[in-house]
Amino acid sequence: MRKGIHPENYRLVAFKDMSNDDVFLTKSTAQTKETIEVDGNEYPLIKLEISRTSHPFYTGKTKLVDSAGRIDKFKNKYKKFKKEEK
Repeated sequence: MRKGIHPENYRLVAFKDMSNDDVFLTKSTAQTKETIEVDGNEYPLIKLEISRTSHPFYTGKTKLVDSAGRIDKFKNKYKKFKKEEK
């Protein structure tokens, strides 16, 4: 492994899945201004839209997460190509 290319400022950071409010701690160098209290200690907070606890591949459940209306925009854009039923 090459020396001097990896950051050395790793610290414990709280990652919060905003879809189900799951919080987990791991080491990271990601910068943030927000903090959260976990088990009586304060940690920097990184917000996630989806994580291992809400991703359909890991949960086995199909869940539609559409916060910006992208699915409706897609359907409206391509509905003209839909085959007509007879």
